Amino acid sequence: MRNPPPFAPFEWMIAWRYLRARRAEGGVSVMTWISLVGITLAVFALIATLAVRSGFRAEFVDTILGSNAHLTVYSTTRTDEAGNPDRTIADYEGMAQQVERVPFIQRVAPLVKGQVMATANGNNAGVEVFGIAPDDLKAIPRIADPETGRGDLDRFEEGVAIGSGVAMMLGVGVGDDVKLISPNGVKTAFGVSPRVKSYKVTWIFTAGRYDIDRTRIYMPFAEAQLYFNREGVADELEVIVSDPEEVETFIQPVSEAVGPGALIWTWQDASGGFLRALEIEDNVMFVILSVLVLIATMNIVSGLIMLVKNKGRDIGILRTMGLTEGSVMRVFFICGSFTGIIGTAMGVILGCLFAIYIDPIFAFVNYVAGGGVWDPSIRGIYALPAKLQMADVMSAVLLSLGLSFIVTIFPARRAARMNPVEALRYE
Repeated sequence: MRNPPPFAPFEWMIAWRYLRARRAEGGVSVMTWISLVGITLAVFALIATLAVRSGFRAEFVDTILGSNAHLTVYSTTRTDEAGNPDRTIADYEGMAQQVERVPFIQRVAPLVKGQVMATANGNNAGVEVFGIAPDDLKAIPRIADPETGRGDLDRFEEGVAIGSGVAMMLGVGVGDDVKLISPNGVKTAFGVSPRVKSYKVTWIFTAGRYDIDRTRIYMPFAEAQLYFNREGVADELEVIVSDPEEVETFIQPVSEAVGPGALIWTWQDASGGFLRALEIEDNVMFVILSVLVLIATMNIVSGLIMLVKNKGRDIGILRTMGLTEGSVMRVFFICGSFTGIIGTAMGVILGCLFAIYIDPIFAFVNYVAGGGVWDPSIRGIYALPAKLQMADVMSAVLLSLGLSFIVTIFPARRAARMNPVEALRYE
């Protein structure tokens, strides 16, 4: 007689009868239900954590790339009249043209930067001023976004653009005046006197980063040169590349374009420490949650051992009827793996729903907790993000199913090796 193929229909039929049998008949035990719920919650937690991790990194990187230069060029060869190092760039227009000739460079913008005190309505705030040309400001996605900004960006040359956090601290809106005070002001016979000047707020932006919105002000480039005593020079060149994730590949060609004496600084240099710490934390969290999945799948062993013990008489009868060890092993393997498959599927559904509806879920949690669950001053961004990625879901599915199948093998082998004579001795 020809041996049946593995996982033949009768093996599925026997496994299904065992799964749907009542507990009094030796069917699915409480431990099986516990393992099912455990796997569901573990897979849900793993997918939810991976989604939040991916969303947090994507949001953090997007706010960096949408509000800052991908690559910044400084000069290190100039000296001032007193012979002190001067990092300003004299021929910034010519240098910008040289950089623009590098392939895959999208935009080069000269900048003038300085730190000042902003005051209005009796309120003060330390801010960083960016002097930039109007066209270059309009090309910054997070700053020029009309959905999050207020005012008229076309009137930028008539005043300044300020972050929403600065506007809140100073209590000003579009059309109000903001007074900027710089300690490095006008040179007189009695020394340097602070420079004080008022500007009209023409645009209020929300970049999505707490530290940016609370500290940044944009000023027209020509006005910033006058205000900070940078006539005819720029402090740096802001470079935007086609692929920010591969910004390291642009360092060499940009260095060759600007010549010796230039310092190149990338967004990864500025935020690399935080991103590396985030990556280490992600790996640790994945390991910890993988252990939770393993613990949940270990409950399958307990439930399956109880099922094998209850079905000892059936195993003995099936073996005497000619059922092979492999068939018995596959029957109980199906019983155990079904728990892992169903639990994994339910966990995936819950995890995906959590990632999709994270905003209303987080709003409910924040409401129940009385508010203040998410502090943007600590976390940098304003809300808890989530980004559902197929790779994260598949890694959770493969991990859960792999562990479920592996732990199921051992009790299934025990059932297959059961001696039918011993199984029927006391029946």
